[in-house]
Amino acid sequence: MTRKYFGTDGVRGRVGEIPITPDFVMRLGHATGRVLAARDTARVNIKGSERPAVLIGKDTRISGYMMEAALEAGFSAAGVDVCLVGPMPTPAIAYLTRALRLQAGVVISASHNPYYDNGIKFFSSRGTKLPDELESEIEAALDEPLTCVPSAGLGRARRIDDADGRYIEFCKGTFPFEMDLRGLKIVVDCANGAAYHIAPHVLHELGAEVTSIGTEPNGLNINQDVGATAPAALRAAVIAQGADIGIALDGDGDRVMMVDAMGNLYDGDQLLFAVVRSRLRQGPVAGVVGTLMSNLALEHALGELQVPFVRAAVGDRYVMDMLRQKGWLYGGENSGHILCLDRHTTGDGIVSALQVLSALREEGGDLLQLLGGLKLYPQRLINVALSKGFPWKQNPLIDATLREVESELNGCGRVLLRASGTEPLLRVMVEGQDSLIVSRAAEKLAAAVREAVSS
Repeated sequence: MTRKYFGTDGVRGRVGEIPITPDFVMRLGHATGRVLAARDTARVNIKGSERPAVLIGKDTRISGYMMEAALEAGFSAAGVDVCLVGPMPTPAIAYLTRALRLQAGVVISASHNPYYDNGIKFFSSRGTKLPDELESEIEAALDEPLTCVPSAGLGRARRIDDADGRYIEFCKGTFPFEMDLRGLKIVVDCANGAAYHIAPHVLHELGAEVTSIGTEPNGLNINQDVGATAPAALRAAVIAQGADIGIALDGDGDRVMMVDAMGNLYDGDQLLFAVVRSRLRQGPVAGVVGTLMSNLALEHALGELQVPFVRAAVGDRYVMDMLRQKGWLYGGENSGHILCLDRHTTGDGIVSALQVLSALREEGGDLLQLLGGLKLYPQRLINVALSKGFPWKQNPLIDATLREVESELNGCGRVLLRASGTEPLLRVMVEGQDSLIVSRAAEKLAAAVREAVSS
């Protein structure tokens, strides 16, 4: 079944436009509630008459208030109870859903997108992304009329007041008990997003001297010139503060980038490699999953360590799917999504940063030394606006230019064209050993895409 609304990471779009409208969001809550209620009945709830319950969290976008209320109404009409936690990182919802034994978790967030976008993503009772078949089942339920259960069966809503404290303790628990962060000066950038009241406390309670930026959300400034997608603010703060290290999260707290004392930036590929090298000190690593966007240097470096590496489609859900298929524990994306399944069921920016920090504590040195000589190959990514439904795969101009570029790289690089799963963009990526050749090739291919789209 082709999914109409669900993309690679839930439902996402511009606020006020389908599907991010109050009426659609209420219908989505109702459809999800009906599906969950049917499954809960099917498994014969041993507690008898208790209703299924879901957890709803959000980031700091102003539209979150509207969407939270709409979802709550839809779930209640379907006879599903709702637990509210307010602004919380996406991975916190995954953890709390599992810890509280709820049927599902819902996150209202558009992750790294600007404030005028928003989205809804779901977690299962196990704290993992919903499988494709369940999302398809929810989409099918959206076509059914919105009805209401009898008043006695309506879902109730309650707020969980200690959610932030629970999650802070969970994050700290992923850091070795015998270690601390005393003596480290850390700058943390929370992107004016969902982790603004979480990440600084985690680092402080582990003993670090913490300076925080991006911790003053106003509903309109999430990801604006701060966070993992705009690391210049972190680099400047680290240098100005004379800090040892910097940590940048994105708006919903599931991505991380890091900066060393000199202001050098380390992306998801590099941080994943640092974690894997650290784990190898404890024993064998069965393998690592990256994506089509993972830097070729990561694959080569892991090969030198005799660690198998495979590529999944872009999107942390696809990395997770492949990890499950192979029974492996570690994977990620260069954008900063890192999966350490020995610590959490989903990508978590704070937890991932703590794994890197624990490796630094154990091995000493700095981030550059921790990478063991890994140097990423030059990679140029250009986003080209794409009208919906444009058949770029069958375009003669794009196809001809692609062949020319691949010929110019002469086997010393690779090219990737990929439509974004969350935005109307075609991502043009070229990678190779020579930065000048890479840059020229990317510009040439992007220009061809623009010309094809405009004509």
